[in-house]
Amino acid sequence: MEVNPPKQEHLLALKVMRLTKPTLFTNIPVTCEEKDLPGDLFNQLMRDDPSTVNGAEILMLGEMLTLPQNFGNIFLGETFSSYISVHNDSNQVVKDILVKADLQTSSQRLNLSASNAAVAELKPDCCIDDVIHHEVKEIGTHILVCAVSYTTQGGEKMYFRKFFKFQVLKPLDVKTKFYNAESDLSSVTDEVFLEAQIQNITTSPMFMEKVSLEPSIMYNVTELNSVSQAGECVSTFGSRAYLQPMDTRQYLYCLKPKKEFAEKAGIIKGVTVIGKLDIVWKTNLGERGRLQTSQLQRMAPGYGDVRLSLEAIPDTVNLEEPFHITCKITNCSERTMDLVLEMCNTNSIHWCGISGRQLGKLHPSSSLCLALTLLSSVQGLQSISGLRLTDTFLKRTYEYDDIAQVCVVSSAIQVES
Repeated sequence: MEVNPPKQEHLLALKVMRLTKPTLFTNIPVTCEEKDLPGDLFNQLMRDDPSTVNGAEILMLGEMLTLPQNFGNIFLGETFSSYISVHNDSNQVVKDILVKADLQTSSQRLNLSASNAAVAELKPDCCIDDVIHHEVKEIGTHILVCAVSYTTQGGEKMYFRKFFKFQVLKPLDVKTKFYNAESDLSSVTDEVFLEAQIQNITTSPMFMEKVSLEPSIMYNVTELNSVSQAGECVSTFGSRAYLQPMDTRQYLYCLKPKKEFAEKAGIIKGVTVIGKLDIVWKTNLGERGRLQTSQLQRMAPGYGDVRLSLEAIPDTVNLEEPFHITCKITNCSERTMDLVLEMCNTNSIHWCGISGRQLGKLHPSSSLCLALTLLSSVQGLQSISGLRLTDTFLKRTYEYDDIAQVCVVSSAIQVES
């Protein structure tokens, strides 16, 4: 009968422990009314308990720290720290000890060893200690591979390794929205507003140390997350920047394209890189985490070959009384146009003037302003529609409806300015 040889025991012992900060101890209060059988016994025991706060024994507050009882959770953006110890359990001197620590992720393998040089010898009851640190940048399964090689007194080379698997969780849920706007009616520089919604999806509160937007080289950014009070800049979230579990905050930023990157028509076209969010937080007793999003991309609004914008329009007009608006027409194409303006009346808005008039030639990236007169026959909030621009060169017509809205009131009502 074949007998397998006994497994050889190693002379060295490997221990790996995660380094993490302690947590505050919370006691579970047990109390009763004085008329009950225990009387004041439970209350007296809580007052004598050294872990409770004097005068607040029943509020689950503690003054003591608790050492971690398990591996705990590791979140993306935090720093994973581990203590590695190799101890000589034998009664002989071990030579040429080499300890390696690698972190295996789904996409790469990282060497975390502080030193790759071998230790000449290790006497009995002595140990080799090493502390490794790594900022976690991937979500999912991570495997810490610790390998030890050494040489016995008899010259035999030995090798063993151990695996430690842990999961990296997502701490924050970040959603972004883009809003396109213009600085003012007379500006040709388009602004874009970025709203970042940040939600704490962990089980503990976070102190939001910094949430900022690092713009790309194409934009300048202005943060809109503070207000001025008594000459001081105060955060819109108040003096306490804590984000409770499952709570969400909205951060707002305004980006303006730099002049050297804006096109001649005043518009940045196509897909552009806005920048990336930089988020720094602290948890528990000051453990810091940091996340940077990937480059945020925004699809610039398309205006086609001809852009029609409003330079001036009244907010309120009187019923059946003419009012004036000023339109700006910009040639966004790369060819010269010969434009004809047509005005089509609607059920409520009527154009005053000659329809079908020639506007003349408009060269690429050029603009012209038009003063137009309208009249409304219906009260309420009315939409201005019915402008048509025809390029006689290509026989192509561009339609513009719902250009803007005005509030039409009866002329008998006195409108305060």
